[in-house]
Amino acid sequence: MQRDTLSPPDTEHRGFIGLLPANLRPFALLARFDRPIGWWLLFWPCFWGISLAGGAIREWPLILWMLLGAIAMRGAGCVYNDIVDRDLDRQVARTASRPLASGAVSTKAAWVWLGVLCLVGLVVLLQLNFNAQLLALESLLLVAAYPFMKRITWWPQLWLGLVFSWGALVGWIAVAEHARPAMFWLYAGTIFWVIGYDTIYAMQDREDDALVGIRSSALRLGENIRSGVALCYAMALAGWAMAIWSLRPEAQALVALLPIALHLIWQVTSLRSDGSNALDLFRSNRMAGLLMALACLVVGSAG
Repeated sequence: MQRDTLSPPDTEHRGFIGLLPANLRPFALLARFDRPIGWWLLFWPCFWGISLAGGAIREWPLILWMLLGAIAMRGAGCVYNDIVDRDLDRQVARTASRPLASGAVSTKAAWVWLGVLCLVGLVVLLQLNFNAQLLALESLLLVAAYPFMKRITWWPQLWLGLVFSWGALVGWIAVAEHARPAMFWLYAGTIFWVIGYDTIYAMQDREDDALVGIRSSALRLGENIRSGVALCYAMALAGWAMAIWSLRPEAQALVALLPIALHLIWQVTSLRSDGSNALDLFRSNRMAGLLMALACLVVGSAG
């Protein structure tokens, strides 16, 4: 196995991770608590759905519950993914240091940790109305199937989009209880956003993925990655614009999308073909999520 200097290891003992007792660190790393970008990306669509439905202010405790749920369920998803992928992870430079792949955590202990994180998710689930609870539970099949997508399709990023965007639906229903076209447009746009940023992320692993037979949109797009990401981001903005327009059919309402549009354009124009800045651009989507959150907050509050 050859280490790619462009791809940093996927587990790092930094920040609060380094303050934990040594026996707890592998479990924190297994849930990716050292990499908060993942739960930010899972949380933002939840916030968007709540805000666009007009509930950001009156339902502010729900936002905190959604944040806790994003942290717990992103962690649970990572644990489950690593259980399924532990043999593949040993063959990829960036993921070989993960706790399961390296042997720092046993498979049995990982299943127990997964159960603990799911219990936290259950507590959050009970804070939602009945319709939102059912909708949240329906995502479990998508979540369970995701780790296998990289083995059977060149577009596992699309499946991740279906999963990571689901919070937009749950957030909307948790506030409005009933679906509207804006909810579906928001979800559709968010799917393309996820495909775009995860394609950027997958650029780090192209060499190793090709060697071990893992498929990804970054490999499928080849030399056309920048164009592919640009198209995904354009489709994301189109979906979000339709979501806003269906609530407020006024041109000035679409101005709320200008900051995130400029940010996404910056990502595309800054992307290097060798992927040397892929991780930084991927992480910048935390800011993209905040910019979209502000747009949803403005439009939803004025609706």
